[in-house]
Amino acid sequence: MPTPTAFFQGKFVPLEQAKIGVMTHAFNYGTAVFEGIRGNWNGEQGELYLFRVREHIERLRQSAKIMRLSLRFGDDELVDLVRDLAERNGHREDIYIRPMVYKSSEVVGVRMHDLEDDFLLFATPFGAYLDPEAGARCMTSSWRRVDDNSIPARAKVNGLYVNNALAKTEAQLSGFDEAILLNQDGHVSEGSGENIVLLRHGRLISPAPQDNILEGITLDTALEIAQQELGLEVERRTIDRSELYIADEIFMTGTAAHVTPVVEVDRVPIGDGRPGPVSKRLQQTYFQMITGGLPQYAEWLTPVYRKAPVAAKS
Repeated sequence: MPTPTAFFQGKFVPLEQAKIGVMTHAFNYGTAVFEGIRGNWNGEQGELYLFRVREHIERLRQSAKIMRLSLRFGDDELVDLVRDLAERNGHREDIYIRPMVYKSSEVVGVRMHDLEDDFLLFATPFGAYLDPEAGARCMTSSWRRVDDNSIPARAKVNGLYVNNALAKTEAQLSGFDEAILLNQDGHVSEGSGENIVLLRHGRLISPAPQDNILEGITLDTALEIAQQELGLEVERRTIDRSELYIADEIFMTGTAAHVTPVVEVDRVPIGDGRPGPVSKRLQQTYFQMITGGLPQYAEWLTPVYRKAPVAAKS
């Protein structure tokens, strides 16, 4: 197994050498943005597929712009760095890659301007985040989703994730798998690390961006697959909390969670309390796609160990 490697301060170094100082601004104040990129292992093909790298890089750049962070690498350079890092680490299992843009100045003082910025990248093995077979038991959190006028909700800001962490811990210590956060108006926003989708009357419904959701790449992927492969209609609108309880099915989407059915909310069973047929079919199609099994979606995948490009989506 190769030596674990990170990209740090402009070069590839052993992961154990990628260290920041205790006075680093991002460490003290959360002044950083990040992404999570999945690498999905296909043992039969001996290939690791990175999922929608370019879209994640584009969202990282958008987050950085919102937070007044500069990113000195171009998108093509960043895509190549992500793939190069994955190849150098040589994993033969599912992984999670974390790109981060952060305030690297070692200085005390609350601000975003007049500070140095840097970029880092590391990878780690990463299996199932939620049980994809059993489905997730969720609770409505007492913590409200951060409002966009407080901390930009459409940016993946490191400091913002204290909000998510509080909700996740509350849920797990209360005996649930995951939390569902409402926004400041009391409408459904998202999970602690996932977007949320309801099935009602044959239509998929997901909160709109103005409900302070992260504009999910996996969410957009799942909804496109649902339209193309399952022939379902999709609606983006405000969702009331009580609508969760009467949904025919619910599932969550995210880089970590993939597509995970929700079987219970606030101890109310969703449907018959088991993963629903639409959620399961969508999940199966999604897993097949991210591991290179559906050539029509090959443009979303970056193979790590094969030099030749994958076929374009027709």
